[in-house]
Amino acid sequence: MSGTAVAADRHAYLTQAPLQAGDRVHFITPSGLGDAESLERAVGYYRDWGLEVTVGEHVLHPHPRAKYLAGPDAGRRDDLVDAWLDPDTAAVVCVRGGYGAMRLLDGIDWDLMRGAALRRDGRPKLLTGSSDITALHEAFRVHLDAPTLFCPMPGNDVFRDSEVIRDDVHRWLFEPWGGREIVGPATEVMVPGSASGRFTGGNLALLAGALGAPESAVAPGGILFLEDIDEELYRLDGFLNALVRAGRIAAASAIVLGSWHNCAELDGVKALMTEYFAELGRPVLWEQGFGHDPNALSVPMNVDGALEAGDSGIRLVVGEELR
Repeated sequence: MSGTAVAADRHAYLTQAPLQAGDRVHFITPSGLGDAESLERAVGYYRDWGLEVTVGEHVLHPHPRAKYLAGPDAGRRDDLVDAWLDPDTAAVVCVRGGYGAMRLLDGIDWDLMRGAALRRDGRPKLLTGSSDITALHEAFRVHLDAPTLFCPMPGNDVFRDSEVIRDDVHRWLFEPWGGREIVGPATEVMVPGSASGRFTGGNLALLAGALGAPESAVAPGGILFLEDIDEELYRLDGFLNALVRAGRIAAASAIVLGSWHNCAELDGVKALMTEYFAELGRPVLWEQGFGHDPNALSVPMNVDGALEAGDSGIRLVVGEELR
């Protein structure tokens, strides 16, 4: 990396909005393949918000073997890297999830990416996406120390179907993050208490699947967010056990549990989470609503925040501990 490269400020968006009208965003598909109709719809949303949208060269290229991948790894990786290296990029938007983002990580020159983490005006570039994009959130946290946004993706049906989602994503993109409260409408206190620290995490299966990789070499502290979709109870149990044995749970100052869409019966999932987390001695929230909920909330990653959970209510606030 060049000695003149300047690192991204992961707190930059506490006081300034990530995007403004006229900014350039790049659409990429690091994981599964979408279709032309959903891509056109996704581009339309962001252009209607006043943004210049550039679509990656390989976004609609099918994989010759694997229908679950949006083209060969090299093309998906090139789209990600080229988008990030563009000095006029304001944000790299993952159009959809699925599977495959983790396959890209080992071929990326992270020193080169770190040297391009700022746009021309000095603001950090932003990565957005959720689900399988957890692999990129973790990599950007470890290798770039850049702020990212775990949010619903514009090529997915929920983005089309939920005005709540579209309005929420718009606010995260066009308004500062500091002081924002992100408690879901069904959120409950599983374990009371207060905590602060960096927001990390995402999809449980992706976090467990990354154990042993460079991105998981050091278990980060702070507030750990977990969610998943389409998993049997025993698999959730195995993923949690893996995180416990790797020290990821012990390192966390609090746990925030999101949606468990199409997993086992919700009562069974809650009982499993209670078994793992009730005796931790740190606050735990249940049903936060981020992840794969039909009205999923967005969560900023690699920024600091504070959690207070008790009889008087719940507060989960971005940037609170910095005041």
